Amino acid sequence: MEHFENVDAYLTDSQQWPEEIRALRPILVSAGLNEHIKWGKPCYSHNDANIAIVQEFTDNLALMFFKGILLDDPAGVLEEVGPNSHAARRMTFTSVEDVQTNADVITVYVTEAITIENAGTEIPPRPEEELAPELAERLAENAELAEAFYELTPGRQRAYNLHVSGAKRSTTRRQRVDRIVPHIAEGKGLHDR
Repeated sequence: MEHFENVDAYLTDSQQWPEEIRALRPILVSAGLNEHIKWGKPCYSHNDANIAIVQEFTDNLALMFFKGILLDDPAGVLEEVGPNSHAARRMTFTSVEDVQTNADVITVYVTEAITIENAGTEIPPRPEEELAPELAERLAENAELAEAFYELTPGRQRAYNLHVSGAKRSTTRRQRVDRIVPHIAEGKGLHDR
């Protein structure tokens, strides 16, 4: 990940959406946010709490709100980030004019995000997901494995379930379960060594 000292340095290196980011910056700062570089991208915070981050993609510039799930969206501009993301929501832009047209909406959403953060509002829990049948079957057959699985953090449990359920064929899902059982028994996450 590239390290930039500040957003100006980031913009010097940006090749895809620098003008759109330049149009977005004053809107975010005038709404009461402080800008920093976090995770190699322009990040905007209020009282040290992350509110939004700017993300450059091939086909658009995104302004992602970390607690976007809590925002009202009367303009209908917030998009889910992806199937594995729960709380974040983003607005996308494809031109400077697009940013300028949405300036008032951005300001309203940032103001609401700050209010939510100041109130200490928590993200609602992720809806319960059913375990892949092959994983559920293995856990039902082996009490020690089930105990080890449910002692893992919810995120690690979810990562294993997504890994197994991501296979289309049942035989592949069973093979994946076979490969992850030793890691689960050791209390490790999917990507832990």
